[in-house]
Amino acid sequence: MTTSETRETTSRDGYAKQYAQFERERTRPVRDLLAAVPATRIETAIDIGCGPGNSTELLVAHASGAQVSGLDASADMLDAARERLPALRFEHADIAAWSEGGGERAYDLMLANAVLQWLPDHDTLFPQLVGRLAPGGHLAVQMPDNLDEPAHRLLREIAAAGPWAQKLKGVERSARFDARHYYALLAPLCARVDVWRTTYHHPLAGGADAVVEWFKGSALRPFLAALDSEAERRAFTARYREAIGEAYPAFADGTVLLPFPRLFIVATKR
Repeated sequence: MTTSETRETTSRDGYAKQYAQFERERTRPVRDLLAAVPATRIETAIDIGCGPGNSTELLVAHASGAQVSGLDASADMLDAARERLPALRFEHADIAAWSEGGGERAYDLMLANAVLQWLPDHDTLFPQLVGRLAPGGHLAVQMPDNLDEPAHRLLREIAAAGPWAQKLKGVERSARFDARHYYALLAPLCARVDVWRTTYHHPLAGGADAVVEWFKGSALRPFLAALDSEAERRAFTARYREAIGEAYPAFADGTVLLPFPRLFIVATKR
C-alpha cells in the first residue's frame, strides 16, 4: 500500500478523530522541535503533513507574523485543520510530489512533524525539501523511531503468524535511518545540522486498550486497512491487544507507561 493509499483509507474512516484522542501527547514533540529552531526572521512557513492542525497552530505561534500554510494527503485531516485554523490556507497534496514540484516560493521554515517516516526514498526527499528553503531557512523534522519497540515488533509477528499472513506481507514500510545517516545526507547542503533522539514515556489510562487505541491512529492502521473484512480486523486487533497487555503491564490503577522514541532534525540551509 502506498502512502497516498494509506492516507486515503484513513480519510474515509475518521483518521483525524482517532489521532486527536492523544493530541496532547502527540503535540509535545513538536513543541520541543520548534524550540530548537534558531531564532531567525521567518516570513513564510509551511507545515507539511499538517494533520488536524495541532502542529500548524504551534507553527503560527512560533513564526509570529509569518505567512503560514499547511498541506496533507488526508481530506479528513484537512477538514479538521481548516476548522481549527480557518484563516490559513491548507492544500490537499502528496508530500513527495509536492517536494518534486519546486515552485516560485522559498520557505524560511518548513515543519514536518511525524509524517516523513511514511514516505520512501529519504535520500532523494530530504535534499528536495532543503531545495525548497530560502537561504538560511530551516527544515524541522520529527519522526517516530520506534520500529524496535514491542508495539511494532508485535505487529510484525502477529501479521506473519496469522491466517492473514499473505495479505499483510510487507505492509510495514516506514522508512528508517539513524542520526548519522541524516547528518551525512544534509551536512553538504546545510550550514548547520542538529540531530537528536528523545524517548518519551507517556502514561496512558486504560491499560492495553489505551495502547491499542494509540496505535490505531498510526502504526496499526495500514495493517487493518489491508484486511478484507470486519471480522478479520476484529480478530487481528484482539490478538494484538492480548500481546500488548503482556508487553506493557499496567500499574495497579490501570495506567500503562508507553515508551516512545523519536528522532529530531533541524537543518539550516546555506
